[in-house]
Amino acid sequence: MSRSLRFRWWIAALLFFSTVINYIDRQTLNVLAPQLKREFGWTNTDFAWLVIAFRAAYGGGQMFAGRLLDRLGTRAGLSLTVAAYSIVAALTSLATGLRSFAAFRFLLGLAESANWPGATKAVSEWFPPRQSGWAVALFDSGSSIGGAIAPVLVFAIVSVSGSWRPAFVVTGALGFVWVVFFRRIYRPPSEESRGSRDERDGSHAAALPYTTILSLPQTWGIVVGKALTDPVWFFITDWFAIYLVARGFRLEDSLLAFWIPFLAADLGNFFGGGCSSALIARGWSIGAARKLVVAGSALAMTVLVPAAYTTSLASLTLCMAIATFAYAALSTMILNLPADIYPSAAVASVSGLSGTGAGVGTIVATYLTGVVADRYSFRPVLIVASVVPLVAAAAIFALVRNSSATRRGVVFPI
Repeated sequence: MSRSLRFRWWIAALLFFSTVINYIDRQTLNVLAPQLKREFGWTNTDFAWLVIAFRAAYGGGQMFAGRLLDRLGTRAGLSLTVAAYSIVAALTSLATGLRSFAAFRFLLGLAESANWPGATKAVSEWFPPRQSGWAVALFDSGSSIGGAIAPVLVFAIVSVSGSWRPAFVVTGALGFVWVVFFRRIYRPPSEESRGSRDERDGSHAAALPYTTILSLPQTWGIVVGKALTDPVWFFITDWFAIYLVARGFRLEDSLLAFWIPFLAADLGNFFGGGCSSALIARGWSIGAARKLVVAGSALAMTVLVPAAYTTSLASLTLCMAIATFAYAALSTMILNLPADIYPSAAVASVSGLSGTGAGVGTIVATYLTGVVADRYSFRPVLIVASVVPLVAAAAIFALVRNSSATRRGVVFPI
């Protein structure tokens, strides 16, 4: 393995750990949700407003964070934002009720909004298409690993300290450790002698104005695809602990059921990234390889329908695991598309726009989840969640294609 190749995988590892920490910080509240609901007397609708506070800032912030990262660069941008959300995560320990929790969640979402645009930008700078699927799979898998680690870590801190407040301080401190390593290791390819000639040239590609980005059908295919699929994942990350309790299972006795969907998502990341990368290496076009995984994953997510009706914890866990495996494979494809299609100086901007689309979709879905769960049950939520990925796949097939902009050289062929 060449020195350049080894170095780029060190960068991918850094991006993986940033995502792990990002998810541990955001999942701390979700793991503590049943306890906090009892302590503060919150309903599901009250908790939905906390989720919405985070999602509003997280979704809206990605559009601006992506543009900021394209201007500041990956190193400065991610260093700043990881430090910022680590401070906010620790300060959440001072919350005293619904309003203060909502304020801290809003600030956390705003700061965390840069992670995915920044990681996607770093991948576009350092990895060619035949390897980018694996790189995106690696950093995106940090979300499922972080989600799996969070309940163990949080319950251990609460058990030792006897309070939920130190959990926010300890998990928030992890980001500062990451910033130290990131600042010491990361350099853009243009400044790093270990980068290849192609990598250095790619890092200087001109940025596209927003008017051009918004006029492209590829942009809207990515935005719609992410807006319709991310709410399914965030239902599981934000509501799964509450859902298990609502179904009559004690969370403390159901940790395995809590972990398995997250670990399945981890495998799904690598399946999607590895499968599409292998197909590209065999001569498939980038678009055909990515879309095959998108179609199969959307179909597999329909297992959420039987999950809504089963009364067995094992069957429920299996259905959720299949759904999260499929979601992660699909998500890896959508996250790859900006790097596949756009010059690197515009990748974070497009990724940020898709994140904002996902934020809007997730906010609407979160509010409706709280209302429907309070008035009826979680069953209608799961049924709808099984259908929307099929609509997302259709949008990607219809819009993410070679166009006149491809022929003019504005974007890369797919």
